[in-house]
Amino acid sequence: MKSARKPTTRLCTHSTDAITVRGADLVDELIGELSFTEMTYFAITGRRPTRAQTRILDAVLVTLMEHGLTPSAIATRMIYGSTPESLQAGVSAGLLAVGSMFVGTMEGCAALIERILAAPDREQAAGDIADEYRRVRKPIPGFGHHMHKPDDPRTPKLFALAQSEGLPGHHIAALRTLSAAVDQRFGKHITINATGAVGALLGEIAIPAPIMRGIAVISRSAGLVAHIAEEQRTPSMRYIWELVEEGVPYDAEPDTGD
Repeated sequence: MKSARKPTTRLCTHSTDAITVRGADLVDELIGELSFTEMTYFAITGRRPTRAQTRILDAVLVTLMEHGLTPSAIATRMIYGSTPESLQAGVSAGLLAVGSMFVGTMEGCAALIERILAAPDREQAAGDIADEYRRVRKPIPGFGHHMHKPDDPRTPKLFALAQSEGLPGHHIAALRTLSAAVDQRFGKHITINATGAVGALLGEIAIPAPIMRGIAVISRSAGLVAHIAEEQRTPSMRYIWELVEEGVPYDAEPDTGD
C-alpha cells in the first residue's frame, strides 16, 4: 500500500529558546506588537492584517460577544453551577450552542453570498435562493430575528463601518440583493440580522466561509466567561432550574405520539 504523504504544519514550532508562529518570532515580533485581533487574523490566515481588516474583525468580535441570556449563556450558567470547579466546562457547554440556529449562522449566509457572487445574473440567483427557502419553509441563514424588528440595529452599523474603511463591498452588495429578493418573495420585510451582516463583512476581509463560525466561537468564549464571572457573584443557576420545573409541569396523560 502506498504510504500517505507525511503531514506538516505551518502554524508553529519551538526550540529550547524560541517559539515561532507563522514564521514570526513570538517574543521579538508578536508579543506587544500585535493586538489579540491582529494575532487572530494572522494565525488563521497566515497574513498580517491591514488596518481595515483589523477594524472589521475587531467589530465582528465585539458584535458577537454578548446577547443576554440566550441558550449558550444559559447552558454555561447551568453547567458551571453544576461543576464550579471547572470553569472551562461551563464555557465549552455554551459553545456547543453556537450552531445553525444561534450565533453561527454567518457560515450559511456566507455560502449564499458566494453563490450569488459566482452567478452570471446575481438578481436571478438571489431570487432563486429566496424561492427555494420559501418553498421548503426554512429560515434563511442571516435573516430574521425574534426580537429586533423591523431591523436588527447592529447591521447598519456594521455596514457603515465597512464603507468607512473603504472595503470593496461586493459581499455586502450581494447580501443586499438577496435581502431585496427575500422581501419581494415573502411579501414582507425580513431583517438582515447581525450574523448575516457578519457573514458579509468577514467575506470582505477574506475569511473563508467554512471558518467563520470559528470567529463566533472565539468571540462568544469571552462573553461566556463574563457570564461565569457574574454567576460567581450572583448565582442564577438554581433560579433558572426552579423556573423551568415550575414552568414545564408534568403531564400525566399518556404520550400518543401526536
